[in-house]
Amino acid sequence: MCLSDLVAVSFCHKDTKAQSLTKRKEKNHKPLSVKKTKEQYDHVIGLCREVFVKKMKDYGTAWRILRPSSMTDQIFIKAQRIRTIEETGVAKIDDDARSEFIGIINYCSLALIQLELGSKEEELPRDQAEAMYLANLEKAKKLMLDKNHDYGEAWRKMRISSFTDLILMKIKRTKQIEDNLGKTLISEGVDANYMDMINYSVFALIKMEFEPEQ
Repeated sequence: MCLSDLVAVSFCHKDTKAQSLTKRKEKNHKPLSVKKTKEQYDHVIGLCREVFVKKMKDYGTAWRILRPSSMTDQIFIKAQRIRTIEETGVAKIDDDARSEFIGIINYCSLALIQLELGSKEEELPRDQAEAMYLANLEKAKKLMLDKNHDYGEAWRKMRISSFTDLILMKIKRTKQIEDNLGKTLISEGVDANYMDMINYSVFALIKMEFEPEQ
């Protein structure tokens, strides 16, 4: 075997070894990343559930009387307030942006319940309300994990203000669909927009809770 052949074999061996090492790193890194995201997502949902349960003890399920469109308007108020705080740096009432993102998540989950059951004056049993509330957040989590697989956690490099703007855009889309009586030509329905708003809000809260000042 000539010198050039030996060099070629050497480089080939190095390339194969490097590729193998890279694959091992990717294989080991991905589960850790997914595990971290799941844990942080569950932490945020725990915060939201705590607020939901406490408010249900205070007010029952009075929200059952609200139509989904009214829920959308409540979500808009919260998202618009977050944007105002972001732009002015001033909050004149106690609820901060963190509290408003929690409110958006909870209203979106309740709006999904209303889409399923319809609005009624009758109270919903608390255990049933909590079970449905959590089931919607679990669906949103599964959607997030599926999208996260394809986009590689690109959301971690986004600004919190971008999530605010995306939520406001989703609200505009939702209102348009509601004004069209739920009819769409090519777009996803209102429920998909609520799911996306849940996940955008969770992302914002993860960055607030675990990645401050980044």
